[in-house]
Amino acid sequence: METGQKSQPQTFDLVAGNVCLDFINTLDDRFSDHPKELLATYGDLVRFGVESRVIGSKQASQVVRRAHAAKDQGRAVLRKAIKLREALHGVFSAVAGHRRAEARSLSALNEFIQESAAHTRLVEKSESFQWQMDSTSSLETVVWAIARAAGELLASAQLQYVRMCSSPTCRWFFLDTSKGHQRRWCDMKLCGNREKARKFYKKRKNESA
Repeated sequence: METGQKSQPQTFDLVAGNVCLDFINTLDDRFSDHPKELLATYGDLVRFGVESRVIGSKQASQVVRRAHAAKDQGRAVLRKAIKLREALHGVFSAVAGHRRAEARSLSALNEFIQESAAHTRLVEKSESFQWQMDSTSSLETVVWAIARAAGELLASAQLQYVRMCSSPTCRWFFLDTSKGHQRRWCDMKLCGNREKARKFYKKRKNESA
């Protein structure tokens, strides 16, 4: 994985508006007979971190080199990331469905958030402050950043705008920041246009029957 090459095409469709929701979407076609795992390797996890801008390319190169030298550790972190993703899916599915989150999913997510907090500190930048990981070379940096983002979203006023795509074959998560908060699709160019085409051809078929 050459994380420093800026000319590389984007691997992930980051349409959710929040990194933790984009992370849930890394299991594509979740409800189909053949879901697509987009995080097959630790390198995929790091690439997600770069493309979603939770880590920089220089930092990514460092952790990828460390993972190459400790492959078992890299695989263990990937499994941990998948566990976080499934906890996020459980909690945010409940949010989007206006249900209470299952205790198991919320407990698992809280463990990740607490671990992230233990590795996060405030640093002063010019006339402001920002969060920073205390170990930028840790293989778990991306996991910690996603967990922190999830905690911030869940405790924010934006939580009410968490949606799932209306397409039954998609069901990706996104944050509805549209003017009237009536957005139905994760991406109008993809699911929205496909649904319009489906309805159009169904109407034409009924008219010709």
